[in-house]
Amino acid sequence: MNFRRGSRNEEPEINLIPLIDVVLVIIIFLMLTTTFSKVSGLEIQLPTAESEGSESVAQEIDVAVTAAGEVLVNRQPVGERSIDAIAVALGKAAPGQSSEQPVVVINADAKAAHQSVVDVMQAAQRAGLPHITFATQAPAQ
Repeated sequence: MNFRRGSRNEEPEINLIPLIDVVLVIIIFLMLTTTFSKVSGLEIQLPTAESEGSESVAQEIDVAVTAAGEVLVNRQPVGERSIDAIAVALGKAAPGQSSEQPVVVINADAKAAHQSVVDVMQAAQRAGLPHITFATQAPAQ
């Protein structure tokens, strides 16, 4: 006896709509619970100037970095290229007990190694000179 005479064999079907709903809920949960790390940056405070009036100008320490990687502090060459030697030279160039901290002006050659400039910034930090700026020139037209 064939009781299933009129019925057909149906293939099983996977319903994708609930699966998509679950995946979207998981994605939303992960987005809300993820912590984003803040990348620390180098804070550079540039000095400002006004055209009118006279302000007290902070002392500047000129640091030159040549294309060969040599470092000069106030036009005096630093013997070694190490961070400690540059920090000592910057400490000697800074005034003793002034109310304003001097600004370190880095004059780097366009072809100077990036590492040489970073070494100067680390040396300024070790010498206790947090105010750093970079000197540039306007492009020739």
